[in-house]
Amino acid sequence: MTGLRKGMAEEMTDTGYFDWNATAPLRPQARAAMLAVLDRVGNPSSVHAQGRAARHHVEAARGEVAALVGAAAKNVTFTAGGTEANMLALTPAIDIGGNKAPCDRLLASTIEHPSVRAGGRFGAVTDIPVTAGGVVDLAALERLLAGGGRPLVSVMLANNETGAVQPIPEVARLVHQAGGVLHVDAVQALGRIDIDINALRADLLTLSAHKIGGPQGVGALVTGRDDLHVAPLTTGGGQERGRRAGTENVAGIAGFGAAAAVVAAALPAEQARMRALRGRLEAGLKAARPDAVIFCEALERLPNTTLVAIAGMKAETAIIAFDLAGIAVSSGSACSSGKVTPSHVLGAMGVAPALAGAAIRISLGWSTTDAAVERLLDAWNKVTSSLLKGQTGLAA
Repeated sequence: MTGLRKGMAEEMTDTGYFDWNATAPLRPQARAAMLAVLDRVGNPSSVHAQGRAARHHVEAARGEVAALVGAAAKNVTFTAGGTEANMLALTPAIDIGGNKAPCDRLLASTIEHPSVRAGGRFGAVTDIPVTAGGVVDLAALERLLAGGGRPLVSVMLANNETGAVQPIPEVARLVHQAGGVLHVDAVQALGRIDIDINALRADLLTLSAHKIGGPQGVGALVTGRDDLHVAPLTTGGGQERGRRAGTENVAGIAGFGAAAAVVAAALPAEQARMRALRGRLEAGLKAARPDAVIFCEALERLPNTTLVAIAGMKAETAIIAFDLAGIAVSSGSACSSGKVTPSHVLGAMGVAPALAGAAIRISLGWSTTDAAVERLLDAWNKVTSSLLKGQTGLAA
């Protein structure tokens, strides 16, 4: 058993893994927290000693997650993941300070995650366009908000493909001036940049555990104020202060809290390290292929994310070639049933289909080293040389 666990750990932190935006390996601290809970019995809704112990784990984790985003612990609702948290947030039935007038329409940027683009509990989504640079078009948003009513606006904090950080405080100003409600999907940004729900002025914030080294299948919806209430998706029990019925996933939540605590302590140094690694990576990509295009290169981006393309190199073929070389990269979001499909994000930015179809996402994490980057660059040289042999400017 010891050998098996060691092998699994080595696989998790393999130097060929560059798909951290899809999921991160489980942190040792999260695993330990989960195992400690799994070894005990107790329903967190029970009043006896075992139940109180389970409740302690849930509430301790709630505090750690809240602290990571500058929120009050009582405003964190645990869910089964980021998609459920988005679904919970995207409802017409939102009460803020006693204003129970339903939100009459949903506005969402064209680069949102598919779980937001699906519209939640609204019948339709009104598109907020983005600029060619990959950030939400504030002038277009202002025009859409002029339509009146009480809109719910959903704009992600950072894009999961390009890494581009969105101007959320400016979005919040426009939305609140128009009497609207702002939801921010912060799943991809969590653990990679500083997040303060109050500084962002977000009303609702979506999080997910597995992006930061917590377990898969756990997320949270965080509210920016105490008097904000959304209609629950599941009813029939009083769990999560009536916001989500059903016995809590105590082990998963404990793992989320443990991962959040580790991230909070390491974030400043890790951000700097990621930026340095990404700089080295992108310099190497361009040195080998001067015709490589790095999307949103001039913008503020997540420090771990690079979306790169070379015209004429199909992403699907390249991903297979990298995989055969022991390198895991992706073509974008991992929420498409394993399919390599054209990026709706690059399409919204007006990128030509041929170039968009060549885009490869490379994302780094806490176990990524200089040696790992060198290994990737070596594979990049070999894969691009093989797939693009004969093209102008290619060194044979």
